[in-house]
Amino acid sequence: MKINEQEPFENGANPKVEQLGKYKVDHNGEFMTTNQGTKINDDQNSLKAGDRGPSLLEDFIFREKMTHFDHERIPERIVHARGSAAHGEFQLYKPMGKYTKAKFLNDTSIKTPVFVRFSTVQGSRGSTDLARDIRGFAVKFYTQEGNYDLVGNNTPVFFIQDAMKFPDLVHAVKPEPHNEIPQAASAHDTFWDFISLMPEAMHNIMWLMSDRAIPRTLRAMEGFGIHTFRFINDEGKSHFVKFHWKPLQGVLGLAWDEAQRLAGKDTDFHRRDLWEAIENGMYPEWELGVQIVPQEDEHKFPFDLLDPTKMIPEEMVPVEIIGKMTLNRNPDNFFAETEQVAFHPGHVVPGIDFTNDPLLQGRLFSYTDTQLSRLGGPNFHEIPINRAIPDVTNNQRDGIHRMQIPKGKVSYHPNSMGQGCPFQAMIKEGGFASFEERIDASKIRKRSQSFFDHFSQATLFYNSMTDHEKRHIQNAFSFELGKVQLVPIRQRMVDMLLEVDEDLAKKVADHLGLVPKKLPQPITGSIPADGNPDDHHSLKVKLPITEAPSVSMANKLPTNIKARRIAILTADGVDDDAFTRVKKQLCEMDAMVQIIAPRHGFVTTKSGEQYPVDDSLLTAASVVFDALYVAGGESVNTLLEHAGALHFVAEAYKHCKPIGADANGADLIKKVVPELKDAEDGVITNGDLDEFIGAIMLHRFWDREMNPLPA
Repeated sequence: MKINEQEPFENGANPKVEQLGKYKVDHNGEFMTTNQGTKINDDQNSLKAGDRGPSLLEDFIFREKMTHFDHERIPERIVHARGSAAHGEFQLYKPMGKYTKAKFLNDTSIKTPVFVRFSTVQGSRGSTDLARDIRGFAVKFYTQEGNYDLVGNNTPVFFIQDAMKFPDLVHAVKPEPHNEIPQAASAHDTFWDFISLMPEAMHNIMWLMSDRAIPRTLRAMEGFGIHTFRFINDEGKSHFVKFHWKPLQGVLGLAWDEAQRLAGKDTDFHRRDLWEAIENGMYPEWELGVQIVPQEDEHKFPFDLLDPTKMIPEEMVPVEIIGKMTLNRNPDNFFAETEQVAFHPGHVVPGIDFTNDPLLQGRLFSYTDTQLSRLGGPNFHEIPINRAIPDVTNNQRDGIHRMQIPKGKVSYHPNSMGQGCPFQAMIKEGGFASFEERIDASKIRKRSQSFFDHFSQATLFYNSMTDHEKRHIQNAFSFELGKVQLVPIRQRMVDMLLEVDEDLAKKVADHLGLVPKKLPQPITGSIPADGNPDDHHSLKVKLPITEAPSVSMANKLPTNIKARRIAILTADGVDDDAFTRVKKQLCEMDAMVQIIAPRHGFVTTKSGEQYPVDDSLLTAASVVFDALYVAGGESVNTLLEHAGALHFVAEAYKHCKPIGADANGADLIKKVVPELKDAEDGVITNGDLDEFIGAIMLHRFWDREMNPLPA
């Protein structure tokens, strides 16, 4: 393929040439092929038994593409390379036998050990924690029936519908191959080029451009299983199920400017925050919730349950809370545990099974394939962090890094020399049996027409946001697309946003100096088998709800200040009562309080008492904290003349954080914010500690963004 910088020309002048800004691209008959040179007719869909049926193992095009992708980088994970993890336990609230025979979901007396790994997706192991990115949320349950892995993200949907497109998605978002830039960022040409040609990604893009993609802390982040799975009960009856993790710490995000500054101040902020919270006994907690849909209701929704780019709004099917997970122990060794842990959505136990979600079907192949190269061979299950509680007894032998020492001469089945051992377990004895599902379909590379609604849920998400959340989405799109160099790519994205919300499209377009253009009318029939799956056409359905408040972070604030990071800004001469009263009460409420002073060492109160300084203005930054309190006394005179103290307060104010002060501590705030109103929300200048604590629970006061303070 040749790319020549020439004068633009009219489209259609050459059927093998397309226009891209000032460039013209001559394909010169170059077609996509397999590694064996066979031309590929469809690179968009995996081979399935019917357009909603299971993926087929005979799909050599998918297997070749995914195998090459899974092995293209070692030993670092290709995606989710940067992670942090913790041990914990899960305890059930109520038995779920009506829906599933999984034992750990039926015995409320059992505390099931878990290992949880959180991660960013795009960046390498050395990248920042604070990138705008989807976060991985993977949980390994060590159950008495074997390991069960719930491998999800902090969004309930994904970018693509078919695993065939996963290598393309990751190649697009990773650093561009000619210069390995940018690291851990989606704000570049190749990513948005891909997205602008994949309208199915628009729903998850809305989540990515929201504050969900820059969580304040891993402890205040929801998790989702993404796919629709099955629960199977003792009678063999199936129910569809979606998994949710609900943090008891609330769902909190960062301001974008704050995230960028925090990335420079502490690249490891999320990792450090999780570690320190657990070390200090502030154990993070999540409740496990499920959305359950009877098998017979599979087709009652205006969207397809097998489509991983769709969620089931909680307003349509409420989430039933069934148990709680507590993380209470940090790893002993990062490499041995956090790096070597191997998650796999195919690690299931009796009572939990798969559906024909084409993304899930592809992941069932990909994860094992990846572990083979990343962890050195087929025996990765014997690494201590991956070992199951029950004894592993089968006829699999040898291989690199084998640690188990099987005895005897028999390694096959059936056998008589080993008296038939190991025996196959009957279903009533706990043997896993796949759900019997009748399939009568043609072998085909195609998607169901029910998968072609790409914008309805993206619109629902945007309509469900508060004003400040919408503003943040507008700004995120503007920032990301502003980094795109090729104007035609920007234009395609702005045009696509018009399908989501007209006001959103116009605001982003205005920031970029563009005018959104209406896309061709949505089609009403099925996509032809030989049609172009990369075009913008889609079905658009009418949802029974216009808003889903459950997706707004503003509706998920915490009810306490446990493990919230609060800075007390002070200096020598601080008033004893003001200082000790604030610190004592905040610590009693399990907040993580730090004393910040102009220098390291000790701060001396007015009466001569000394307290150790946790950090100094030489290294401390307001972005690390959730709230700021200025204790009064002669110390304020020192702070009024300290540039670092003034910047500390200004930055906290700019990022809309709660700020409190007593006595003359308010003088410092008013010097930074001369136009400050005495009754301004989130700024407490009367020393009322209860009011300050109430402000901390509200997290941010986003109205301040309308009158930004330089900092």
